[in-house]
Amino acid sequence: MPDPNSAQEATPSVQPPFESWGRYPSYNAHLLPLHWQSDFAAVVPTLRDSALPVGMGRSYGDSCLLKDGNLLVTTGMNRLLSFDPATGLLTAEAGITLAQILDFAVPRGFFLPVTPGTKYVTLGGAIANDIHGKNHHVAGTFGCHVTQFELVRSDGTRRLCSPTENPDWFAATIGGLGITGFIPWATLRLKPIVSRSIDYEGIQFHGVDEFLDLTTQSQNIEYTVSWIDCASTGRNFARGVFMQGDHSPTPSPLTPSPQPKLVFPFEAPGFALNHTTVSLFNTAFFHKQIHQRVVSLQDYEPFFYPLDKVLHWNRMYGKRGLLQFQYVIPWEHAREGTIAILREVANSGLASFLAVLKAFGDVPSPGMMSFPKPGITLALDFPIKPGKSFPLFERLADMTLEFGGRLYPAKDAAMTASQFQAFYPQWQQFARYKDPLLTSSFWERVTGEPLFR
Repeated sequence: MPDPNSAQEATPSVQPPFESWGRYPSYNAHLLPLHWQSDFAAVVPTLRDSALPVGMGRSYGDSCLLKDGNLLVTTGMNRLLSFDPATGLLTAEAGITLAQILDFAVPRGFFLPVTPGTKYVTLGGAIANDIHGKNHHVAGTFGCHVTQFELVRSDGTRRLCSPTENPDWFAATIGGLGITGFIPWATLRLKPIVSRSIDYEGIQFHGVDEFLDLTTQSQNIEYTVSWIDCASTGRNFARGVFMQGDHSPTPSPLTPSPQPKLVFPFEAPGFALNHTTVSLFNTAFFHKQIHQRVVSLQDYEPFFYPLDKVLHWNRMYGKRGLLQFQYVIPWEHAREGTIAILREVANSGLASFLAVLKAFGDVPSPGMMSFPKPGITLALDFPIKPGKSFPLFERLADMTLEFGGRLYPAKDAAMTASQFQAFYPQWQQFARYKDPLLTSSFWERVTGEPLFR
């Protein structure tokens, strides 16, 4: 149990600006590192301002930021508390990363039930953003596999939350952006594997219709995702590579992953990523796969985490940082909406270096504010270009709303309050569960809520 007498060590320190993964915006904050003996309820009396729990800071916008507030850094709370190999149930402190869970689980024949495109996120962050992965159409979101967690409020009350115990708090906290309370620990159900390998297949496609055909044909494949070229026009418009795979059923050594050794060494100049260079990259990436269809056995690291092998890869976007735009548009408008938004991006002169297209399935998300719903999701990364990026994002957000979709708060640094409140009309119901001490720069931006301080 946490030590209730540890409040004396909770002394916030003023640090250099704390950045999210997109590096925009950049705000000063008081960083308060927590560890296994820290108790949120005991820390509260030492705080003078609002606070926000934060893990690795891998959200792209300001959902993990709090300007001039207190960031409760949880990465020191990273202990494994229990594991049952008969059920796959793992209980750990919320500051443990998915990478640390994999280091423990894979050699024992288990894997994450859902994983995003990076393993450098915390368990608490995965719950707060109800993250999704390549297997959403069969497994749903991360929260579908969380069986319970403890929620500590700033008034000292503690709740055990699960689908059957305090289910309203369970639903509010999964996808609840870290502002319903503090999660000291959580229990996650892992899935068994017998190999590190993925039975991989890559298929070139031309256009959204071919992507949709491949999506329909791959319903029995666990993992599917597509890279798409959003810079090309004409006959190359919306070409891409459809990537699918299953865990290999052939037993092989379940060794731990090596630590990454590559580091992006410098801040790339702002002009490095432009329409021309991105178009050249997209052409090379599309034709890197010589044949229209390729089948291979691939280690899970490059399949799930291709960018994790290069630390600090966000530096390639330059000092201004990057914006990510991710929507989901429901099936009834998914085709026309995706084509329209891809055309808008292609005509804007701003090209996305990393564009990911995927179908969401109909497994319901447990969170009140969870992002995924059945339809198509598209994620785009753009280097920030003054006078161009934000007007484009406002147009794309309005188009998303027109087609009945919504944006992902974990990836956002630009949507307006009116857009957010239209995307998430349940936000006022959710606000009743918000802890009065906890907030974020994102929440303040999209709700206009006054600061605690």
